[in-house]
Amino acid sequence: MSYIDGFVIAVPNANREQFIGHARTFDAIFLEYGATRVTECWGDNVPEGKLTDFRRAVQAKEDESVVFSWIEWPDKATHDAGMEKFMKDPRMAAASDMPFDGKRMIFGSFAPVISLGA
Repeated sequence: MSYIDGFVIAVPNANREQFIGHARTFDAIFLEYGATRVTECWGDNVPEGKLTDFRRAVQAKEDESVVFSWIEWPDKATHDAGMEKFMKDPRMAAASDMPFDGKRMIFGSFAPVISLGA
């Protein structure tokens, strides 16, 4: 079964195209280092909850959208090796010009327990 990295970030609406370009650049590097799939999703229906929600999780402002992303890896070993290479990649220097506030990003790695469908 695969191994998954998940991310939730707040991106200023004015930076949407810049974010897409940024994601295309960095997502290609993940694929180069062994990821099997990378998905970036721009918030379309992100409701406010009564206790908690995606917007609060990343302290999204009124002029920001929530982006939900994940990286699929074939297994944890490939993930660990790929992430180590990614973090040392000289192209990471461009990460200092991120189109969002990385301090408000939430992320984690997950071992699937159920996977249905294609």
